[in-house]
Amino acid sequence: MAVSTFYGLSFTLILSILVLATTFPSVTARAFFVFGDSLVDNGNNNYLVTSARADSPPYGIDYPTHRPTGRFSNGYNMPDLISQRMNAEPTLPYLSPQLRGQRLLVGANFASAGIGILNDTGVQFINIIRMPLQLEYFREYQQRVSGLIGASQTKKLVKNALVLMTLGGNDFVNNYYLIPNSARSQQYSLPNYVRFIISEYKKILTKLYNLGARRVLVTGTGPLGCVPAELAQRSRNGECAAELQQAAELFNPQLYQMLNNLNNKIGSHVFIAVDSKKMHSNFITDPRAFGFVSSKIACCGQGPYNGLGLCTQLSNLCPNRDLYAFWDPFHPSERANKIIVEQMMTGSSEYMNPMNLSTILALDAQN
Repeated sequence: MAVSTFYGLSFTLILSILVLATTFPSVTARAFFVFGDSLVDNGNNNYLVTSARADSPPYGIDYPTHRPTGRFSNGYNMPDLISQRMNAEPTLPYLSPQLRGQRLLVGANFASAGIGILNDTGVQFINIIRMPLQLEYFREYQQRVSGLIGASQTKKLVKNALVLMTLGGNDFVNNYYLIPNSARSQQYSLPNYVRFIISEYKKILTKLYNLGARRVLVTGTGPLGCVPAELAQRSRNGECAAELQQAAELFNPQLYQMLNNLNNKIGSHVFIAVDSKKMHSNFITDPRAFGFVSSKIACCGQGPYNGLGLCTQLSNLCPNRDLYAFWDPFHPSERANKIIVEQMMTGSSEYMNPMNLSTILALDAQN
C-alpha cells in the first residue's frame, strides 16, 4: 500500500509539473519595450482615428513587404534595427490584434506618433496614445503576460527587458513652436519651458521605473532646427533654424543631468542617455562622408527642401532612398536609422552614457 501511495504521489507530482510547464511557457529571449513618438511608432496609430498616420504609400516602400506598416520610414525604423541587433523578432504595436500568446513574450511597442512629454502636445492630432495611456497599457500588458507565464516570471521578464524611450521633439515642434504666440510660449520663456518639461519627463521615467523597467535607453532630441520641415518654414539660406536648435541645446544637457540624478538616487545605471543630436549632427554636417547626397532635402515631400506638407503618393519621391538622410520632412531614412543604431551599439560615452548598447547586452547576459 505504501509503495502504491508513493507511485501515486510521484505520478501526481510529475503531472503537475507538466501542466505548469504547459500553462507557463518558458521565457528565454530578452523582451523589448518601446515608448514614445513617431520616431519609434511601428503602427499603433493605424488603429486610431487620427491624422498622424503612416499607413499609405510611399511609406514602407523599402520594407520587406514594400507596403506601408505605420512606421514613419521608407523601411525599418530604430526599434526594428535594435531588435535585429538583439537577434529578436520585431516588437508588434500594442494595439495590434496579432499581439497575443507567445508574441507577447517578445515585448511590445506602445509608441504613438504626435505625442510628447506634455498631454497638450499634438492636440491637433486628437486621438493619439499620450504617455499616461502608454504607461497604463504597459501595466495592462503585464497583467496579460501574468496570465500566460505567471506573476513572478512576468516581473522577471520586465526587469530583464530592454526599454527604449523617445520623447521631447514634439513638445517643441508640435507645441511651443507650433504657431506664433502659442499658449505655452506665452506661458513660459524657452528656458523655463525646458525646465518644466524636464520636470514632467522625470515623473514619466519614475513611473516607468516603478512599473519594473530596469534598463532604459532615453534619447535626447535630434537637431530640431535642421529637419527639412523646419528648413522649409524658417530657413532663408539652408541654415538650421536657430530657435529650434537653441531648444535642443537647452533640453538635451538638462535631460542627461536628470537621468544621471535618477541613476544616482536609484544606485544603478537604469537610464542610459542617448545623444541623438550628436548622432544626427554627424551626417547633417557632413552628409557625403556618410554616403548621402543631401541632409537638407527630404526624399519624399514637396516645396522647399521637400519639407512642406505630408509625404503622399503625389509627393516628389527620390529614386534611391539610401542617398538621403531624411525620408520625409521630419523622419530619418532607414539608412540614417541604421547609422544611428550602429552608434548606439558601438559609440563612445560621448554618444551613449554611461555605456553603449553592445556593452549593455554583454553585461546583462552575464547576470
